[in-house]
Amino acid sequence: MGLIKYKLGELIESSDLRNRDTNNKYLVDDVKGISTNKEFIETKANLNNVNLGLYKVVQLEYFAYVADTSRRGNKISLAFNDLERTVIVSSISTVFNVTRRDLLEPYYLFIYFNRPEFDRFSRFNSWGSARETFSWDDFCDIELELPSLDIQKKYVAVYESLLANQKAYEEGLEDLKLACDATINKLIDTTKKDFLGKYIQESSIRVRDLEEHNFSLEDIKGISSIDKCFIETKANTKNLSLQNYKIVPNEYFAFNPNTARMGDKIPVAMNKDKNSVLVSSIYPVFTVNKNIINPLYLSLYLSRPNFDRYARYHSWGSARETFDFQDMQEVNIPLPDIKTQNAIADIYTAYTERKEINEKLKLRLKNICPILIKEAMEEASREEA
Repeated sequence: MGLIKYKLGELIESSDLRNRDTNNKYLVDDVKGISTNKEFIETKANLNNVNLGLYKVVQLEYFAYVADTSRRGNKISLAFNDLERTVIVSSISTVFNVTRRDLLEPYYLFIYFNRPEFDRFSRFNSWGSARETFSWDDFCDIELELPSLDIQKKYVAVYESLLANQKAYEEGLEDLKLACDATINKLIDTTKKDFLGKYIQESSIRVRDLEEHNFSLEDIKGISSIDKCFIETKANTKNLSLQNYKIVPNEYFAFNPNTARMGDKIPVAMNKDKNSVLVSSIYPVFTVNKNIINPLYLSLYLSRPNFDRYARYHSWGSARETFDFQDMQEVNIPLPDIKTQNAIADIYTAYTERKEINEKLKLRLKNICPILIKEAMEEASREEA
């Protein structure tokens, strides 16, 4: 049969099914964001008082993508719903499905999209002034050379086999995380509590306080309210002086006291890196008495959704609401003996190490996508010859 060329628009159609069309069947837990890593993720949007009726429904084996390709690291945000349940996405997303399954296997199309070549293609073919977009018309205009359905299914089976191995590893990973969470929840109910302020000390050392240093603009970090970790700063650092930035050494904590517009979460993180990082001068920085509190145990406690709610509830202010260092000192934390804390920290360390391995497995899975498409096309070409 060989390879047959099609316009993608001949094989797919858009879907505008909204949550309101299902009598608002889908709730906040069903809302997903779309990642440039080609997967659905937990949304970063603040969904308080949001009308979910306008959200678009992404059924099983449907796709969704965000047309705006600006400021996405030269990648396009796109995902394929293989989650075994229907989800909903923002109304600005485009949802579509494969209509010609006699010609195109949906998972094969996902593998095609999940390649750096497609990111480059969509970015190059994006247009606009204020923002660049890869429109639905551009999407439908993509030319595909397709092998036979049998060949597509053969290489999809290879991908699904590798994916199943990665998912099995990931499930074991979540068991470790659940063990940590369950233990901490039990401790909250059974262990004596004490004020955190007794065991933490604020640190206000700034770059200007050092006679000499090796810090650079790359050491400036922001803090994620979702992942509770240091991230690359979103601030404009061009021609910026480091002098006023606070230093966060290894196993020190920092947090953003401004809880407004953070999706009811507080950005707090422990520096797990051996090297110190820099944060904004408005961020409180503190260290803990390690004889009483394992820093990683405290990090786990502060990463819980319950603490997000606590910090948001105890934030004060008019122009903006803040949770400052004094408020942090007044947090009542369960304090088991240090051996118990260390055991919990060890479980979590095992979890993070396995999580890193899982991320490497996911990267390998992504890296094999171009190979699978190439092999499928070459096999089809050999058949034609």
